[in-house]
Amino acid sequence: MPHYSGPLLTRPVAETLLAARDAAGEWNGSLDLGRSNGAATLHAESWQWKGQHYPYPPKLKDRTIYYWDGDAFSPISRFSGSLIKLVPTEWGAPTFEIDGIKMLPTSKESPVDDARRKVALVEPRGKVVLDTCGGLGYFAACCLEAGVARIQSFEKNPDVLWLRTLNPWSPDPDAPEYGGRLQLANADVSQVISQVPDASVDALLHDPPRFGIAGELYSQAFYDQLARVLRRGGRLFHYTGSPNKLTSDRDVPREVAKRLEKAGFKAQLALDGVLATRR
Repeated sequence: MPHYSGPLLTRPVAETLLAARDAAGEWNGSLDLGRSNGAATLHAESWQWKGQHYPYPPKLKDRTIYYWDGDAFSPISRFSGSLIKLVPTEWGAPTFEIDGIKMLPTSKESPVDDARRKVALVEPRGKVVLDTCGGLGYFAACCLEAGVARIQSFEKNPDVLWLRTLNPWSPDPDAPEYGGRLQLANADVSQVISQVPDASVDALLHDPPRFGIAGELYSQAFYDQLARVLRRGGRLFHYTGSPNKLTSDRDVPREVAKRLEKAGFKAQLALDGVLATRR
């Protein structure tokens, strides 16, 4: 799917546009969630950006990002059994929610900076990396930034892939600057991992949904497959989050570490997950 290149609006951005309409003939700011800054020319009934005219939006909702669908500014959200939406953050790079549950940590730093710290643990420069659950593509973006040789990313939810085409912070596999190093597939990694050849990847990034949603991605059988495809000495970072042991009655990170050890890894807790090395 081609990536969207039109304006993105949040409530604060729309309010500054409307305020500037009466005060000046030009507005300066970001219409791509902080990726860049530019100017829009303001008229009484419309505003112009990159050669195209747009109507002033009606009052927009908080915690929502809007895109131009050709007729109006529409929220970046879909309902296909679950409500999935792109959600703005104070950092510019958005997160996303499924049925109101935030999928990325954003309370202390940008989700891209968070991804960058985790990606650094597997040292992707010059390596072939498998990204099991691509999400918005922030792991992939950081790998590309760090000089990865090639990254194969899987994402099974087509609505998440749609969000990626509207998110300027999500890397576009077809962008010339990436030289084909990012390969993105709409597939369930728990099903297709068996097709990945033995010892064919140098590093792994595993950022699954929480255990209650995708238990198969925490199973011993799946970890055995990860061990099979990763070369000896290769590193894996497995995001687990930090579920409250008092309320969940489980220590998910330590459970994960034990299963990875059984699969053939040397594992240790790191950041909000587990860092493991293939023995």
